[in-house]
Amino acid sequence: MNQNSKWDNKRLGSRMGHHIFYGMIRLGGRRMARPLAYFCLYFVVFYYIAFFPSVKQKCAPYLKKRFPSASRFRQFFHRYQWVLSLGKTLIDRAILGILGPGTFLASFENREEFDTIQSLDSGFIILMSHVGCWQLAMSALAHLNRPVNLLMLQSEEDIDKHYYEHGNQEKKFNIINPAQFLGGSIEMLSVLKKDEILCIMGDRIFGNTDLSLKMDFLNAKALFPYSAYKLASISQKPIVILHSYKSGPDTYKITLPRIIQIPPKLGKEKKKMVPFIQAFVQSLETFIQDHPYQFFNFYDMWEPEESFGKQGGNNDLKGEGDV
Repeated sequence: MNQNSKWDNKRLGSRMGHHIFYGMIRLGGRRMARPLAYFCLYFVVFYYIAFFPSVKQKCAPYLKKRFPSASRFRQFFHRYQWVLSLGKTLIDRAILGILGPGTFLASFENREEFDTIQSLDSGFIILMSHVGCWQLAMSALAHLNRPVNLLMLQSEEDIDKHYYEHGNQEKKFNIINPAQFLGGSIEMLSVLKKDEILCIMGDRIFGNTDLSLKMDFLNAKALFPYSAYKLASISQKPIVILHSYKSGPDTYKITLPRIIQIPPKLGKEKKKMVPFIQAFVQSLETFIQDHPYQFFNFYDMWEPEESFGKQGGNNDLKGEGDV
């Protein structure tokens, strides 16, 4: 793995700021934690949006493509709503970790979608994106009664905590570190062979452009990784695309756009991967049209390929759930 990846583990805000919000959550308890933290968040987000040019810079690539004809004022509005949405998601994640189960409900939009993946008679790959709150979505997967494994890059530089790092919640999944030998592929193939669930993010590369392809995304070329599709071909396991979004003050919904069956022996020829990556990208575009502020990739996915890996991206406004 190229360690000079295009994004890093810095976050918006300071470590102290995050801990102040954690204190508000503990102070507010189950009844007042969310209203108290959200109320303060509105002012904090405006402060960053109005006085930190770097935030505007980080938001620009996506917002200009999602809202290409927006005026300067509308761009400011979109920027505020987008960062506010990220802030609420991070607060929700902290509430889950500090106050425990029962504070939020994550469920599938349609019961039939849950029944569909529950009926799969083997292990499978869940291909997710940096949308909604994957950590709350994972709680819905617990009902599948099958071990869940998550490919996740962890860093000591992370400022905000995952819900299980608050010490009050048991982690309901096993973490596979992509920084290990062969990117964790041996371990990933092993869990699939045991008919377990493997969760991978399909919308972000880790600086290794050799395992990515340029795809049309919001009317421009962006890099998407294809390791998940190779794993599916080798293991002959289906890929289940899942997206999540915040649907109410204390609820999240999960959608299942489609299930992809990958043929065996795709080999190393990249062009054979294109139809399957395209299916994922199209599902992500459809999601973004309906939920424009729930997509949390705060870096330029559309930069020329040669710029990836050559400079460490100062992605200080990093999206929720970086895996």
